[in-house]
Formats: sequence, C-alpha cells, structure tokens
Amino acid sequence: MHDEATDLMNTLTYTLGVIVNSEGDDRQRLMNAYEEAQAFAAGIALAEGSAGPRIIACLERFKAYKAAEDIAAAAWMLTAIEARIAEHELAGWQTLKIVSDKAASFLRPPRKQMH
Repeated sequence: MHDEATDLMNTLTYTLGVIVNSEGDDRQRLMNAYEEAQAFAAGIALAEGSAGPRIIACLERFKAYKAAEDIAAAAWMLTAIEARIAEHELAGWQTLKIVSDKAASFLRPPRKQMH
C-alpha cells in the first residue's frame, strides 16, 4: 500500500542529508535557492485551499535543477514538501514538520544577535 507520509519522510530525510552535508559555496547556493523557492511558492495562489499549484511548480523547478545536477534542487524539493505538510492532511504531519523545520533552519541566514 502506498503511504504518502512515509514517502515524504524518506524524501525529506534524504534532502536533509544533502543540506547537512553541504559546505561553502554549495551551502550558499542552497540558501539562495531556498530563499528564491520560498518567495516563488508564496506568490502562487492556493487552489480552493490546496497547495497543489505551489507543489507542482516547485517540483518542476526541482526536476530542472536535478537534471542539471545542481544542488539547488534540494531547496526546491524542501519547499514543495513544506507546502504539502502545511495542508495538515497527512497522518503524522507534525513529525514531518519537525524534520522539515530542522532542514529549513540550515538554509536560513543566521539571526543577528543584539548587543
């Protein structure tokens, strides 16, 4: 039986590994791609409450980057997964959100500290 939540967790775990194991220019490339993907996805309207159009658009970008063997593909996949999790329809979506939030935390610029 097909279990979307398990499939998403497997993909998310792989994506987290790509992110965590990136360094230097690759990490910066991922950070830039994630920022771009987040803005791109936010600019796409929901379809009757469904993030489907956002997910499809991000997966299309993911496929293009993956075909070019560009590490930025991971940022687009993460954004697509986050959009699906945000629908709160999957069994165990809370656990998926914890892992996706952790992955995203590696791609956000460090917070400025107050002195």
